[in-house]
Amino acid sequence: MKKSVLLFLFIATISFQTRAQRFERDLYSVAFYNVENLFDTIHDVNKDDAEFLPGGRYDWGTRKYTSKLKRLAQVFTELSRTEVPEGPAFIGLAEVENSRVLDDLLKQPGMEQYRYIQYEGPDKRGIDCALLYDPSQYEVTASKLVLSEPFEGDTTHLTRGFLIVDGKLANERLCVIVNHWPSRGAESPVRVHAARQVRALTDSLHREDKRMKIVVMGDLNDDPMDESLAVLGGKKHAKEVKKREFFNPWWAALEDLGVGTLVYRGKWNLFDQILLNKNLLKNKNNRLRFDHHEIFMREYLFQQDGQYKGTPLRTHGGQNWLDGYSDHLPTIIYLRK
Repeated sequence: MKKSVLLFLFIATISFQTRAQRFERDLYSVAFYNVENLFDTIHDVNKDDAEFLPGGRYDWGTRKYTSKLKRLAQVFTELSRTEVPEGPAFIGLAEVENSRVLDDLLKQPGMEQYRYIQYEGPDKRGIDCALLYDPSQYEVTASKLVLSEPFEGDTTHLTRGFLIVDGKLANERLCVIVNHWPSRGAESPVRVHAARQVRALTDSLHREDKRMKIVVMGDLNDDPMDESLAVLGGKKHAKEVKKREFFNPWWAALEDLGVGTLVYRGKWNLFDQILLNKNLLKNKNNRLRFDHHEIFMREYLFQQDGQYKGTPLRTHGGQNWLDGYSDHLPTIIYLRK
């Protein structure tokens, strides 16, 4: 297993970080990270957060919560820094409980540059999507949460709302939609339904401004080659992308290289994706455009022993506190102007 993990890291490093150590001012990065159950220790009214309270299933308390914040801050303060010293212009998040946890996260050393956008959604467990952003790099002009419609009345697997943030990056208009689609506990049509809703949103944005640059990111709970991503308009190769469609660079990462962001039922999957529309691809008319991508991997993010050695070091294994980071790995897209 150790050899396979090292090979995994080596392949990903060679494949994604071909431009490492190039400190150029024209390079920007954006990232996504499912932070796995970032709950505080206070009960939220009308939310099913009992398992993350003192005395709950995970016996969640100040010590564990504080450690979780420190772990996450360690990751955020290292994301893309070898190539972009300023760090990501913005970072999409999944599985944050509320604004309190984000306030506490931004109090951690090294996180001072960031602000956040988060809306309280109707998720029964109380987890939402959020966006951390560096106002010196990304100027936010508008934001909103678009609630998801249930699939055929199925409110059990109703997905989190779609967080839409509009702004300027490198003086170019760029809109990002942060997602967390229904888990694999739901069948594929439920995620296809989520994809259709996002496609309707991106089509509307394209109609509003045909030059708008659009990024769709999130934990989609499907792999890049699955039906839901086809509905969204995701393409494996940039040259295949047509008007109102998206380039999905993670397709080749998983299908051709076998690298992913989480282990589900014993195999690597790549649910954590960042897609880019045609206006962010190489073209003589596009000044800000996709350069390369990376799955962020460091040795400390992986379990070093035991049954799950070589998989992402999560917060809990069953009910046992592992004092880890997340069961997902972060993903990063680099844009060059």
